[in-house]
Amino acid sequence: MPNMRPDKNPMPEQDPAVRATNFEEVALGYTEEMALDEAQRCLNCKNRPCVSGCPVNVKIPDFIAKVVNKDFEGAYETITSTNSLPAVCGRVCPQENQCESKCVRGIKGQPVGIGRLERFVADYHNEHNKDEKIEKIPSNGHKVAVVGAGPAGLTAAGDLVNKGYEVTVFESLHKVGGVLVYGIPQFRLPKEIVQIEVDKLAAKGVKFVTDALIGKAETIDELMDDEGFEAVFVGTGAGLPMFMDIPGVNAVGVVSANEYLTRINLMKAYKDEYDTPILRPKTVAVVGAGNVAMDASRCAKRMGADVKLFYRRSEKEVPARAEEFEHAKAEGVDFNFLCNPVEILSDENGVVNGIKCIRMELGEPDASGRRRPVPIEGSEFVTPVDFVIMALGTKVNALIRNTTPGMEPTKKGGIVIDEQTGMTTREGVFAGGDAVTGAATVIKAMGAGKVAAAGIDEYIQNKNM
Repeated sequence: MPNMRPDKNPMPEQDPAVRATNFEEVALGYTEEMALDEAQRCLNCKNRPCVSGCPVNVKIPDFIAKVVNKDFEGAYETITSTNSLPAVCGRVCPQENQCESKCVRGIKGQPVGIGRLERFVADYHNEHNKDEKIEKIPSNGHKVAVVGAGPAGLTAAGDLVNKGYEVTVFESLHKVGGVLVYGIPQFRLPKEIVQIEVDKLAAKGVKFVTDALIGKAETIDELMDDEGFEAVFVGTGAGLPMFMDIPGVNAVGVVSANEYLTRINLMKAYKDEYDTPILRPKTVAVVGAGNVAMDASRCAKRMGADVKLFYRRSEKEVPARAEEFEHAKAEGVDFNFLCNPVEILSDENGVVNGIKCIRMELGEPDASGRRRPVPIEGSEFVTPVDFVIMALGTKVNALIRNTTPGMEPTKKGGIVIDEQTGMTTREGVFAGGDAVTGAATVIKAMGAGKVAAAGIDEYIQNKNM
């Protein structure tokens, strides 16, 4: 019989006062007892609405049924038949807007904790299979290049190597993982988890080439014409930060959230044994209220700063995941809503010493459906700060597009693709994830990687018939 309790099992967590001083993982994961209890809340619906909410179509009721029967390895096999990064997705996917938003149990209570169960299954597998022997997959004789080792690239590489393709992944940074290693903090997604998934792909035969900036060191044309790659997948993400066009934005001590998080997450500035240069300010202003703003705020808090976040809309409009927002609040981030920066102030040496904001009120809805913030005349105020982090979103870097003839851009600067196959307007070149859509979620990028991998397989097989 299903467990009809209306609430999902809460996630065990580090105490906020303790975790705000360390970079250890905040969410501790379900125990076996909690996972079994939560799995029994699933009704195993015939029409499986939750699956339609998953961009990689995980067979959710099937894996949960296996958890109920304590077949945790069987549950892992079910998940990984469509999702190559379950330990990652279980931690960072916005399940509340995807699979769990479609869960029938959510109508009269809370949905089943699908993400928490996925994490439990993946962690159980990794814990009990540390000496897992992964066989190298025999080659089918065809070579494919993947540009970018983030969620889209890793997913495409995984699906292609499973079909026997010789896959080489080119990554511009010195570490594989993309946003999973440079953007998302250790306390949300331990880098060791990402490395486990990368190692599995390498064991299957995926070759990783780091410090390789395609478009500069080598073009897409050269990969195809000189190195014999029959198709290329572009999953380079959207890594160009955006800044406000206000006076003082070039002062010393104004950085993008991208740079700040990269120094901390990828370059380990929070660890004493690393020499990564990073300022350690006393009072930090964070501008924005998306997931990246929460990550930057929570990192700055752990680096010892008093953190003040400024957002031009109200608390109701905060775009970050509810869980990340609640965590940031619990850790002591000071939220200032309906406030928009108009100037960054600096001393005689050009170093930040304050931020001037204007108070806002909400007017009519804009194109996004959210009410447009309108300045209240004469309401400016100054807050002393010695560091400003801009977390206003990112855009697509045009390097690949500009160096690949025949590749058409979208109006927003992404790459035009065929939605069914992932192929760009340049034959044999496919793309997906943030490089196409602009900044989105990890799981949507993974879904795009799957679509493109299937498109590449079909393209190469048809070409060689």
